[in-house]
Amino acid sequence: MTASAPFDDGAAVPSLTVETTPTADLGPLVPLLEARHPLLWMRRGFGLVGHGEALRLEFCGPDRVHDAAVAWQRISAAATVTDPLARTGTGLIAFGSFAFSDDSATTSVLLVPSMIIGRDKGQSWITRIALGELDPLVVPPLEPYGPRFHVDFHPGTVPGEDYRDAVATAVKRIRSHEVSKVVLARELVGQLPDGADIRRMIDVLAAGYPDCWTFAVDGFIGSSPETLVTVDAGSVTARVLAGSAARGLDAASDEQAATALATSTKDQDEHRYAVQNVLASLRSHSPNVMASEMPFTLKLPNVWHLASDIEGDLTDGSTSLDLIGSLHPTAAVAGTPTPDALRIIGELEPFDRGRYAGPVGWVGADGDGEWAVALRSAQFDQDGRVTAYAGAGIVAESVPERELLETRMKFRPIVEALD
Repeated sequence: MTASAPFDDGAAVPSLTVETTPTADLGPLVPLLEARHPLLWMRRGFGLVGHGEALRLEFCGPDRVHDAAVAWQRISAAATVTDPLARTGTGLIAFGSFAFSDDSATTSVLLVPSMIIGRDKGQSWITRIALGELDPLVVPPLEPYGPRFHVDFHPGTVPGEDYRDAVATAVKRIRSHEVSKVVLARELVGQLPDGADIRRMIDVLAAGYPDCWTFAVDGFIGSSPETLVTVDAGSVTARVLAGSAARGLDAASDEQAATALATSTKDQDEHRYAVQNVLASLRSHSPNVMASEMPFTLKLPNVWHLASDIEGDLTDGSTSLDLIGSLHPTAAVAGTPTPDALRIIGELEPFDRGRYAGPVGWVGADGDGEWAVALRSAQFDQDGRVTAYAGAGIVAESVPERELLETRMKFRPIVEALD
């Protein structure tokens, strides 16, 4: 493994030098991002900003998460870490983003920045990381935002009519008992103008969706409401979202929308599949893992979700990478039974999801970390091409036109942030 390389289990392990230094609060995190290569994990104004690249590891194929867990354990063991704070987010950290599919052409990555700026309630810090000697501690200067810009989106490989047809086909296969649920996605594509400063878009996402995980990892950017898994000092938590409805236009219609969602048999069924899937995946690591007794309605600026919180205690020493390997893909983004749903997705989705609906987040040297399901997201390529993704859970009662409207609703955070 070198400073930038695919995973090689037989390669020499790089020896990283890591030092965390407490610092005064440097203010909001988004303005501290690099304009060309933003690296961010943030919620409610707190989180991590990365600068530079001390180490990049790439993975692919069905063993991509396992390979990442093995590589990260070796790298962490070989690192020399000075961390007087010893708290969540300090010391050695890697940002990560993993492809959804086993056969995706998109690589999965773990990125170790040269510098991490951390901000939490009552505490801020800077962590420097290097292969060898550390650079002197210098707070990066604020770069003013570039001019405003706009991105026009148009349908990708799945126009609206094709998506309705795919949903109708999926419903037939569900009613023939081939699967219970399948999640179908589609994409929108656009082009960034030359010199666009995408920190503007990240700022809009973070301000508009403060309770979501706003992330930027290797050109993959979004604000996800769904926590795949958090591991912290032996405890594991997750939040499952499945079942959704558009917000109302006023207080009365908004309350009606939430009530209709909470009492919808179709959405309750979809949600139950997702919760049971996560519990089954976690039980071998946490026998006492439990979900909230009843799902609750989670209010976001553009949508209501049915949500359930899950928590337990780890008994087998698993890291957050081990757990995302067990959890991904969840029924919330694939379907039930998952292998059959993935096969149908491969037949009905004529595109590669890339990192959409895959795990995105960070991992520390001790294996603790925070990971979200990469929803409400878009991939920004080197040539300026932008691909935004959205999907809907299809069950026996699904209506194609309503599912198409649901994807339009879920595209809104990205589309509006680039408007």
